[in-house]
Amino acid sequence: MFYPNNIEEKIDFTVIREELRRRCTSGLGRERVEAMQMETEYAKVQAMLLLTDQMRMAHEDARVSMPRGEIYDLRESIARIRIEGLFMDEAELDELRKSLSFAVEIEQCFAAMDETRYGALKGLTVSGLGVSGLGGIVKAIDRVLDRYGKIADNASPELARIRREITNQQGSVSRTLAAILRQAKTDGYVDSDAAPTLREGRLVIPVSPGFKRKIGGIVHDESATGKTVYIEPQQVVDANNKIRELEGAERRERIRILREVTDFIRPQSEQIMASQRMLAEVDFLNAKVSLAQAMKAIRPELVDGPLVEWSEARHPVLWLHYAPQGKTVVPLSIRLEKDKNRVLVISGPNAGGKSVCLKTVAMMQYMLQCGLLVPVAEQSRAGVFDRLMIDIGDEQSIQDELSTYSSHLRNMRAFLRQADERTLILIDEMGTGTEPMIGGAIAEAILRELVERRVFGVITTHYTNLKHFAEETEGVVNGAMLYDRGAMRPLFQLSIGQAGSSFAIEIARQTGLSEEIIRYATDLVGEEHIDYDKQLQDIARDKRYWENKRQAIRQKEKALEARMAEYEERMAGVKREKKEILEEARQEAERLLQQSNATIERTIREIKEAKADKEKTKAARQKVEQMKEKVKSQESKVKSQESKVESQKSKEESRKKGVMREFSELRKLSKTMTKEQETKSNISVRSTVRQRTLAFERTLDLRGYRADEALEKLIAYMDDALMVGAGEVTILHGTGTGALKQLTRDYLNDLNRQRRKCGQVALDFGDGDVNHGGAGLTVVRI
Repeated sequence: MFYPNNIEEKIDFTVIREELRRRCTSGLGRERVEAMQMETEYAKVQAMLLLTDQMRMAHEDARVSMPRGEIYDLRESIARIRIEGLFMDEAELDELRKSLSFAVEIEQCFAAMDETRYGALKGLTVSGLGVSGLGGIVKAIDRVLDRYGKIADNASPELARIRREITNQQGSVSRTLAAILRQAKTDGYVDSDAAPTLREGRLVIPVSPGFKRKIGGIVHDESATGKTVYIEPQQVVDANNKIRELEGAERRERIRILREVTDFIRPQSEQIMASQRMLAEVDFLNAKVSLAQAMKAIRPELVDGPLVEWSEARHPVLWLHYAPQGKTVVPLSIRLEKDKNRVLVISGPNAGGKSVCLKTVAMMQYMLQCGLLVPVAEQSRAGVFDRLMIDIGDEQSIQDELSTYSSHLRNMRAFLRQADERTLILIDEMGTGTEPMIGGAIAEAILRELVERRVFGVITTHYTNLKHFAEETEGVVNGAMLYDRGAMRPLFQLSIGQAGSSFAIEIARQTGLSEEIIRYATDLVGEEHIDYDKQLQDIARDKRYWENKRQAIRQKEKALEARMAEYEERMAGVKREKKEILEEARQEAERLLQQSNATIERTIREIKEAKADKEKTKAARQKVEQMKEKVKSQESKVKSQESKVESQKSKEESRKKGVMREFSELRKLSKTMTKEQETKSNISVRSTVRQRTLAFERTLDLRGYRADEALEKLIAYMDDALMVGAGEVTILHGTGTGALKQLTRDYLNDLNRQRRKCGQVALDFGDGDVNHGGAGLTVVRI
């Protein structure tokens, strides 16, 4: 079940339903969209998701040719012809033929699919939705209808004969009328542009009233002005009568043919109705696939039991709205599980995305349990809930005498009556609408009761007591919508693990409220509350800073790993090349050696045969010397190749070692160090400090940077300034809009609070000298 009844309007699921309706091609599919509802049985949800996902895969599979065709709602026609004597007309038969042809094509396509990959989809043709043997009906209709959906001339021999006679009679009438009309034009009884026309199904000619007695015949009609009468000449009356008789015979024969075809169809009414159900399912599935492809949605892993583990979830309605504009939706990652954090309490500034986050969770779960694919990352997992209960928006009603707060309490009463460990609750701005202290206390009491019932839920709030409750209660966790304090804009990112600040003071200052009002409000609230809010902001800022650092390290590690893999591959290539070159050189040396041995043997034989002939002996020796030189040259070449390969191998190994040194520098230092290592480390630290002191610049220029970049540079700079004991430094931020100056002062105030808590002396800072920049810079004395 779900609560309240208008949950679809509350979470904007009506937009999704309308999108599905629009993507259906038939009324049958649109009825399936209307009937779609949230299922609570794991097996049903799994079956629906599997069927939709397999249809998506079929559309994207190049080996599957999904048929396309027309679908008509024939249920009323089929129900009518079950009564003996009634028959389907030509238009109905044509629609039946098109629908059944499409159904047969789908059945053939599904039957040819791979069982292991498309088992659920193939089941559409063998389950109660399936159809078979409908090709006979299509062939029977093809025998009587032409491609335009009219009864063909050859539907029966009698019909063919009748239509031939009609054609002959009409030709005879046309020729006779043409002759009469020519003569009438010659005699001036009719206008020169007059032509035969039809009146009451008979061919007539238009004549002026004054000449109607000049042309013998029957007057069938006259024009609205009375200036023209339409006469059927006496010569064609009998022929026209014959045509009317033939047309009556043709109509009777057509009805006989339609009755005969209908009698053939009637016994197979149940099969046709089954085909209608299958076509409705296919149209509905195609609409779901079309929507999933538009949202880049997938089927997450489904578990039997309550679980929310969305990774990079994107609100479907926002996705559909922004995608055509080339904009992106900030993804949301959230995890609620049975044995850990079941309830998430989200805090943060107004317009920071808390309600969108809440609706995203509600929309995703509702879509999933309706059998729709959802836009999440592959590693996402989800469970099935028995109840989905929400309290979103204002339900005040004058007729029901309900205020905003009363409507919220009514919803809370329903939650407390029905919620259990298989319930997902979603509450927006819990406790608002009444006096804050009492409202916050009642909200905490209700939340405590819901947590004891082990419900799953996501709750948004500004109340500090609920943030504390989440921090201290097992099974509940804080979450924060991140905010860029420097640029004063929301980031729409959810960070789980700490509470978020409402940034009330900062937003009030940005809207232009005077500092006097802000200071007075701060005094009313108290320094302790402001400090808590500041600490939340600092945690969020520091987390972003270190998250960016970690991301940079991860990217560098990834790049170095890629370089190492590249060098390893190149080393393997060098080894292969070395082996090939040396093998080739050895083969060449062996070949030369064999040639030299053969040459030497041949030379010795020639010397012996020459019997000490000096010239021949000299020539033979020269051949031997030349062969020796070739062998030496080849040996030198082999050594040269070996040297070249070794040199290349040495270079690659050197590069690889360099990469490994870089890679090792990114690894975490061991927690345990020997004294010798500790001493070396201290020496290294002192050396680093000396180097930083020498390189340290006493002015930091933040102009031109975005707020987040400026904050990172400021944090790193002040760390260095404190480490080297800089004495006095200048931070140049300019005047401009004042955003960078405010960011600088806020950070320095935060730093001083931290220093005071640690018993350290606070830093002194203020505007620069009026002659050297004034309010455009901040001078810090350490």
